[in-house]
Amino acid sequence: MYGKTASVGFSLEKIRTLKNNSNITPELLETIERYHNGSMVQEERIAFEEQLSQDADLKLVVEDIKITLLGIETQALKERMDEFHKEIPENRSVQTSTPKVRFLSFTKIAIAAGIIIALGMFWLLNGSTNDRLYSKHFKPDPGLPTTMSSSDNFVFYDGMVNYKQGDYKKAISKWEKLDKKSPGNDTINYFLGVAYLADKNADEAVSYLNKTIANSESVFLEDALYYLGLAYLKSDRTEAAIQEFQKSKSEKSQEILKDLK
Repeated sequence: MYGKTASVGFSLEKIRTLKNNSNITPELLETIERYHNGSMVQEERIAFEEQLSQDADLKLVVEDIKITLLGIETQALKERMDEFHKEIPENRSVQTSTPKVRFLSFTKIAIAAGIIIALGMFWLLNGSTNDRLYSKHFKPDPGLPTTMSSSDNFVFYDGMVNYKQGDYKKAISKWEKLDKKSPGNDTINYFLGVAYLADKNADEAVSYLNKTIANSESVFLEDALYYLGLAYLKSDRTEAAIQEFQKSKSEKSQEILKDLK
């Protein structure tokens, strides 16, 4: 075993209030629009991105509005082109005057945006509970210090560098080679499980995390139970997830169990 060393936010409650009042605050829409078009000053962007990293619901709203704005721009361009072609005579003769291009009014775009955003809010508030809980609670294990003190463990720690950089596929490819040599190593099984989960492959994660918890003496036992529960949650196997969270004594497991009730 390799060992282990042990600004105001737009909360979901506020979004619900906005939805119930049938209004999207201009401040929220304007902030997100400035974020997408790159007009935020550096300090504000850093603070906003920090907020996004901590608020999964806000992140979903930001992505939804990004898609909404892109859709509106695309539709506006299409309508402008349709109007432009209407101005061209059927005989396709050369035009000596500048063609008339009619632009969509701001009111029309705003109404379209409001409708699409409202639909996005409905999806957010009524979407899969498991998806929302998974997004809220999942964070990859921080990993082990990459001291590389032993040449025998070089491949493992080299993979750990990739893992910490978020290159989960490369870490997995290196660790799977070690797994073939030492299939019972709980450290390799654990990090393969977490890496697969971070790489959005819950089925493979379940396989390796189950191997980890098979060793009741593993130092990774509590964390493996937690991530196994998350893997089941991501796969919509709610009852199996609850069982794993209940086996774990970690605070993280108890927190998510409260949300599942």
